Amino acid sequence: MALKPFFEQVGAGPDLVLIHGWGIHGGIFENLCESLAPHFRVTNIDLPGFGRSPLPSEDYTIDLLARQVLDVAPDNAHYLGWSMGGLIASYIAAHHSGRVNKLITVASNPRFINDSDWPHAMQEKVLDNFVSLLEEDYESTLIRFLAIQTLGSETQKKDIQSLRNTVFLHGHPAKAALRGGLNILKEVDLREVLRNVEHDTLRIYGRLDGLVPVKAAERIAELLPESKEVIFRKASHAPFLSHREEFTEEVLSFLKK
Repeated sequence: MALKPFFEQVGAGPDLVLIHGWGIHGGIFENLCESLAPHFRVTNIDLPGFGRSPLPSEDYTIDLLARQVLDVAPDNAHYLGWSMGGLIASYIAAHHSGRVNKLITVASNPRFINDSDWPHAMQEKVLDNFVSLLEEDYESTLIRFLAIQTLGSETQKKDIQSLRNTVFLHGHPAKAALRGGLNILKEVDLREVLRNVEHDTLRIYGRLDGLVPVKAAERIAELLPESKEVIFRKASHAPFLSHREEFTEEVLSFLKK
């Protein structure tokens, strides 16, 4: 029997699937789930090798992650993916369109590494350095990362303490998952694939984001010309942490139309 990822469901109503980013697990969405549960049945999934999900023996690819998500996701649902999770959600929308209702990507880029024709993305060495730090001292590195993501929040210290209690609850991710996710971020390019996405799409960014530069939004809008764009001016890479109420309002406004 194939290993399936761990997931939790809360709330009632239309189905909404949450997909977290690299280096962390679904616990990052704990507060967001509380905000959304009165309106949706929220399925919050730990990607393979993160949180409470086992690590399959297959090659760690975006196709594997998409299949793992679909194994436990409701048949037809809205999808919200953050960072690498946005990459996975977009992949699912393009390749398994019948499973997706509306699509929300948060601080995500169809190509995370920059090159000559895609300058608004990370330098590869930045990503390499980050994974090295994670493997050397996972907890301290992740706390520093989360501190940056809560920039703009008036309750940053409280947010960080809450996150510290949540994200280390299930130990460290598998190194194979960290490295596999890193390869996905380095190698996957969904720019052309996005042109096949016909779902109603909302793209959310933080203007202070150092991992997905806000200037990428204009280029992504060319690939998804019918999509809606929201930029949180005082947020960084995780606006659902720093601006939870405003973020929830944008999600509800989009999904309830």
